[in-house]
Amino acid sequence: MGRYFGFRGSRLQIATVFLVVCPAYICFGYNLAVAGGLLTLPSFMEQFPQLNTINITGAQNQLNSNIQGAVNSMFTVGGFLGALSTIPIGDILGRRRIIFIGSMLVIVVPVWQSELAGSAHRGAHVVAEGLFVAFGITASQWVGFAFSHLGASSISWRVPLVIQTPLSMMVMSTIFFMPESPRWLLRRNNVTEAEEIISLLRNADPRSEIVQREIVTIEASLEILGAMTKWDLVKMGEKRNVHRLLLGICGQSFGQLCGINSLTFYATIIFQQRLHLDATQSRLLGSCMTFVQIIGALLAVMTIDRLGRRKLMMISATGMCLSMSILAITASLVGNHAAMIVAVIFFYMYNIFYPFGFLGLPFLYSTEVAPPHLRAKMSGVSNAMTWLFNFVVVEITPSGFDSIAYRYYIVWAVMNFGIVVTVYFLFPETNNRTLEEMDEIFMQSHTIFDPPRLAKTLPRHTCQEEEAETMKGNIATVEHTDMPVLHRSTR
Repeated sequence: MGRYFGFRGSRLQIATVFLVVCPAYICFGYNLAVAGGLLTLPSFMEQFPQLNTINITGAQNQLNSNIQGAVNSMFTVGGFLGALSTIPIGDILGRRRIIFIGSMLVIVVPVWQSELAGSAHRGAHVVAEGLFVAFGITASQWVGFAFSHLGASSISWRVPLVIQTPLSMMVMSTIFFMPESPRWLLRRNNVTEAEEIISLLRNADPRSEIVQREIVTIEASLEILGAMTKWDLVKMGEKRNVHRLLLGICGQSFGQLCGINSLTFYATIIFQQRLHLDATQSRLLGSCMTFVQIIGALLAVMTIDRLGRRKLMMISATGMCLSMSILAITASLVGNHAAMIVAVIFFYMYNIFYPFGFLGLPFLYSTEVAPPHLRAKMSGVSNAMTWLFNFVVVEITPSGFDSIAYRYYIVWAVMNFGIVVTVYFLFPETNNRTLEEMDEIFMQSHTIFDPPRLAKTLPRHTCQEEEAETMKGNIATVEHTDMPVLHRSTR
């Protein structure tokens, strides 16, 4: 058996997805939601009475709501610090070593996967991460529901908190049997291994024109590394680095500012405390609600490379805006049984719309708009902002519901409307554009409104055509010589 289990081409791509990306993101989704399903367990509330918001009222309930938000949001602080830490070390250690460090699984995986995938199917490959996150969230709710039947035993909440550990172990045991990012290898001047990996990923001969063209294209995008400084990340420059950084930050922040964790994280509490259902009904509805996220995630995987990134985000945010608006109306009708049924329906509708545009897609988008030489750093900053806004949402939600009740849904309806407008006017389409080709779009832009227009009008594969012309004098094809000769610059 050869390297990478003997896989090449599409089989190697599938192996990277199911041996690394799948367990990493299922683990992430599980950790993201597991605590929310435990907050109403009698044994958990007995162990942590300061987090109990079910059986108390008045000032004590307000205090406990604040404590509950603060404690639950601490999980996201670790993610925020982990994301920031990848900025200085992501390009030093490489993608595989960072993925091996378990606390940073979700930070570098999309960068690594996008740099392995070809442009034609990169969207489906990377957005599949959203599908795996949905599986993880669903699994956490059903595991919590199953263990809730153990009654007063502390096993009912202790086991769900650790049951996902084998997923992290699977990633750690397989990542070094998978290929390193060719772009990272070329940055380290390891041309031979980069050629070998690209040839395996594209199922072509290392000396073939398709492999050599990709090598030259990547190297052309890395030419400026020699003159790069640590401040390039926050300089506009010819390639509009700050502009692209802010697009990545906005895209990933929208994944939290749409209000998802105000529902998913506290689903059981909302059903039990706000809709006045019993504990078993609340856990069952919460578990089923997260299951429908898988439907939305599957729809995203099937349509992202056909509809593009912008349409998915705008459709998703529009659906979430309408869902939150209807939830605000139905939640205001206290004691109305029909309104409660409609509220449950639109809880489910919201959870279909969310993964369609904002569960996996923002991770992909932030890597696609970033210039190649700053991709790891921009991804780190964008991920850090995701965790920061995740912290904000989880922190304020208990107090928000306690203070303004149904009006809290209106806040998220307005936020989602703002997301639709922002994406329409400011976000360029990246579908079927190579990671290097996005440079051309931003280099021709003069304002923040130019990239969407240029992404529609610029001919596709501009960068490849230019590189093909350059290579005519630099590469002798396999038919005429044993080995192509590349005139590479020394970095």
